[in-house]
Amino acid sequence: MIEPSHEEDVQRARFRPVRGLYERLRAEGLELDTLSLGMSEDLEAAIAEGSTLVRVGTAIFGTRHREKDAA
Repeated sequence: MIEPSHEEDVQRARFRPVRGLYERLRAEGLELDTLSLGMSEDLEAAIAEGSTLVRVGTAIFGTRHREKDAA
């Protein structure tokens, strides 16, 4: 499992291969119009790497509180 990072250069390095694949597929003729990278904690890095869609629920609604499983 990859540990989360708050460092933008680390975040961007993780998004870069996905952006590369997106660009390669478009160059080969696939009509892709959306590159979805990032969430509230890394949205700046995602946008810097070309994301056209970022999920920002936590930034808008706050941290989700989950009930513990009743096992």
